[in-house]
Amino acid sequence: MALKGDRHELDTDISFFINETAEKGQVVSVSTQGSGAAMDSSAALCTVAAEASGALPLGIILNDVVNLDLTRQHINWHKDEVQQGGKVTILRKGFVVTDQISGTPTAGATAYVADSGKISATQDGTAVAIGSFLSTKDADGYAKVAINLP
Repeated sequence: MALKGDRHELDTDISFFINETAEKGQVVSVSTQGSGAAMDSSAALCTVAAEASGALPLGIILNDVVNLDLTRQHINWHKDEVQQGGKVTILRKGFVVTDQISGTPTAGATAYVADSGKISATQDGTAVAIGSFLSTKDADGYAKVAINLP
């Protein structure tokens, strides 16, 4: 589990598809761009931010993306799972409590994109700021992060 229930979703985006597995709470970035509104364009793809430098963050993914054989089992809707290749919900503004944290953040520190879709308090190269930390890590490795993307 990468997100806790304590969150505020002020602005979300549902216009991107994803073709890989991902965990709730990870930072996703633009993979390929759709044109116009791109609401149903399969060209509008996002990906887990693999490297901090050069990543164009879209926000925090709010769904677990799984790769299941749907002829044998169904998606667990109660866990908010999405099948690989489907649309995902991305948080653009608000706050989440996540364990997808790299390093040791302090409350008030700027939150940057880090490698492997994580969030860090230290800027790695040209990593983009996505918000700020509202707490330090707890015993389980979770921290509250405010997300504020344009």
